[in-house]
Amino acid sequence: MTRPPLPPFTSDSAAEKVRMAENAWNGRDPAAVALAYTPDSLWRNRTEFLAGRAAITAFLARKWSTELDYRLVKELWTFAADRIAVRFAYEWHDAGGQWFRSYGNENWEFDSAGLMRRRIASINDHPIADAERRFHWPLGPRPSEHPGLSEQGL
Repeated sequence: MTRPPLPPFTSDSAAEKVRMAENAWNGRDPAAVALAYTPDSLWRNRTEFLAGRAAITAFLARKWSTELDYRLVKELWTFAADRIAVRFAYEWHDAGGQWFRSYGNENWEFDSAGLMRRRIASINDHPIADAERRFHWPLGPRPSEHPGLSEQGL
């Protein structure tokens, strides 16, 4: 199984890979998202360490059951042959209705088939008021006309 675009990345193919990941995560389907990772993929997400698709699927199901109305924007930071660095922000609310904007950086490493074999994420959460939200689109992928992080000064 391959997951184009494949390494070695160019500026265009790295940006495409980032947008594909953003779209998948905005779909909030843990099993579908997990297919972008190698069966033995290694993750560090905040303080959690995960190994393998089953752990990734369980993690994402748990995440999206508590981070409600999740909307994510990713932006390419830099890339090399089989690696991509991303910065991102996402907005969500908890069960009590408190909104948050979570900011972070990810380092990705891919195998030759274009599957991510390593993901290292550092994330901080910032409480925001409903009026401070910037990601207003129907749940699902971000529309192409919706501004990215740099356009919004994030």
